[in-house]
Amino acid sequence: MTETVTTTRAVSRPIPNRQVPRRRRKPRDYPIFRVVVLTTTVVLFIAPLLWMLVASFKTNVDIYDSGKTVLFTPTLDNYANVLGRNNYFDFIFNSFWVALWSTVLSLILGVPAAYAMSRFSMGRSAMVVLMARIIPGVSLLVPWYFIFANLRLVGGFSVLILSHMFVALPLIVYIMMSFFDSMSTELEDAAQVDGLTAIGAFMRITLPLSAPGLATAGILSFIFSWNNFMFALVLAGANTKTLPVAIFNFVSYASIDWGGLMSASVVVTVPIMVIALFTQKYIVAGLTAGATKG
Repeated sequence: MTETVTTTRAVSRPIPNRQVPRRRRKPRDYPIFRVVVLTTTVVLFIAPLLWMLVASFKTNVDIYDSGKTVLFTPTLDNYANVLGRNNYFDFIFNSFWVALWSTVLSLILGVPAAYAMSRFSMGRSAMVVLMARIIPGVSLLVPWYFIFANLRLVGGFSVLILSHMFVALPLIVYIMMSFFDSMSTELEDAAQVDGLTAIGAFMRITLPLSAPGLATAGILSFIFSWNNFMFALVLAGANTKTLPVAIFNFVSYASIDWGGLMSASVVVTVPIMVIALFTQKYIVAGLTAGATKG
């Protein structure tokens, strides 16, 4: 018998056309554009401060002379005039005292108010606080002066602290409201189950966890009070005059002492710049903490 061998040929099937996914193009990077934008921004912010610092070491004649913009003979007479003869250390103390107590009292009143508005959804009360933030402070100076003058408070520290709290308190309330909104209530509920009251849970649990928000609100409130000029100009007295108002003494009807004005501006600006430099991480952490609810 003959054995028949059948051979089978492999039939090649056509491979279906598969669409190869296209690679997404990475967004183009424009390093030159970024460098130009960052450099322009830095120059716009730094140039006035640099000019102020350089002018504080010049005489009035050198400040008006465009040929001595860079090359000039520095002098310390402006700082001696500001810190020595004009006794600016008293004004520094006044600004610090008013800013400190207005910030502390605003935190004591504003943080519990923000917590209550956040936990009990008090939207209308929050709108009332926001209205106080929107109202221009200049529109309240005349009524304030009339009321405080009848109470014989004009010229003292108490009237300055109260007037600065009018703006600092709404700011603190809104910063802390957003911070409390982002915090979960589970820890508070667990603390109350363990026997704490609502106030005890707030003091022992919520308040320590809200330290970044407290730091942000306190720093921003302090900076506002330190830089405030309008309230102190009308309500302060000779012994309670703050730094921004004291700087105004270098501006007279006939002329302006630019050297003294620039050196006094440096004295006002440097402490705030140092505070902002060392506390910027707390400010950023506190402002971003309330951005998302967790």
